[in-house]
Amino acid sequence: MDYEGLVSGAVRVVEAAGALIMIAGGLWVLVAYVVDVARTATRATSYSRLRRKLGRVILLGLEVLIVGDIVRTIIVDPTIESVAVLGMIVVIRIVLSFSLEVEIDGTWPWNRWRLGRAGTDGDA
Repeated sequence: MDYEGLVSGAVRVVEAAGALIMIAGGLWVLVAYVVDVARTATRATSYSRLRRKLGRVILLGLEVLIVGDIVRTIIVDPTIESVAVLGMIVVIRIVLSFSLEVEIDGTWPWNRWRLGRAGTDGDA
């Protein structure tokens, strides 16, 4: 096995890990939501917790997938076209991550300090 084959295999493992994070994490969050809904005391806030936790799972999975894309582009296929495609993928994922962060927190990142919620992780 040559170096590029080894790196390609590692990239596939990283991509599979990113997909597994999103699938298993999504299922875990869904189970937690069903348990929350079943409890009378937490029913009122269960949907907002579901959205926050699911958004965090998606963000983590996307970050892992970006690592795989970067490694593949830099080591396996370092052409101008692949770098341009990587750039577009990273920009799209940054916009998606940013919008998910806003959706999770309910505020723009630069306004968090005004609400006194900088760095809080209410339901980790």
